[in-house]
Amino acid sequence: MSRPKVELGRLLFYDKRLSANGSFSCATCHQQSRAFTDGRALALGVSGEGHPRNSMSLANAAYNPVLTWADPLQHALETQALVPMFSTTPVEMGLAGHEAMIARLLADDARYARLFRAAFPAQKQPGTLVNLTRAIAAFERTLLSFDSPYDRYRYGGQADAISPAAKRGERLFFSEQMKCFHCHGGINFTDTVMHQRLEHPEVAFHNTGLYNLDGRGAYPAANTGLMAVTGKAEDMGKFRAPTLRNIAVTAPYMHDGSIATLGEVLDHYAHGGRAAANPLRSDFIRGFVMSAEEKSDLLAFLQSLTDEGFLHNPAFADPYAATGP
Repeated sequence: MSRPKVELGRLLFYDKRLSANGSFSCATCHQQSRAFTDGRALALGVSGEGHPRNSMSLANAAYNPVLTWADPLQHALETQALVPMFSTTPVEMGLAGHEAMIARLLADDARYARLFRAAFPAQKQPGTLVNLTRAIAAFERTLLSFDSPYDRYRYGGQADAISPAAKRGERLFFSEQMKCFHCHGGINFTDTVMHQRLEHPEVAFHNTGLYNLDGRGAYPAANTGLMAVTGKAEDMGKFRAPTLRNIAVTAPYMHDGSIATLGEVLDHYAHGGRAAANPLRSDFIRGFVMSAEEKSDLLAFLQSLTDEGFLHNPAFADPYAATGP
């Protein structure tokens, strides 16, 4: 991490020239005002091809020991960045076969030439694809969100930072009645996390009972979750629990964007999953009784996790907004 790497990474993150037709950047699917999601149920690639997954938030991605919804092999932001850039199933940024175009851009753009030299001063020819992903990853690691009203209340000693309803919602969230905290606890409101106080990274994937297509727990073929990587039948429908930070601005929800609102998400869990008979459903998804007031309180708590400073921090904003690349 260094200031020059972060500055370079921010420019690359927002640069639409890093796509097959110059219309698409990392920020197309990861918009700051939406906590670096895109508001779509399913992401769209540069060619208009649909992606089977919902765009995940990049808030606090530095604390994720594994990345994406259901790939336990994706550990580093640097290598994960290559997937949207070069994937062909589905096409995202569409750069497969355009490696020479990337090389020309990095060589011919005077600002990039200067910034690559500043970011990687020990290298004679720093304008490489490897360094490009290193710079983007450095920028992504600065996308930290820890200043929501709830943070100011719980950790900052500001008793009035959240409403009484949100305080009641906090108690429900961390209760065994609702069990929310089992998958969405800790500093990042997820049970997949790493930081220096942990001896080992914590990684978990869960089946939340969204589907049961065949009576034996089947999920749609494009979204079988962890099973697509492990090949294990018991991993069908298992996905990583995303952070709940800024959750109020990241609709729609679930790995396939199939639940439109936070209220409907709560109903889903209260019912024990949309496919409650799924035999592979997590033991944490067993349903609960929730009154209208309790639902309102839970929503107030979840809304208190919105970090407005994160959503409007100029350090994370599009550097081309006024001038273009």
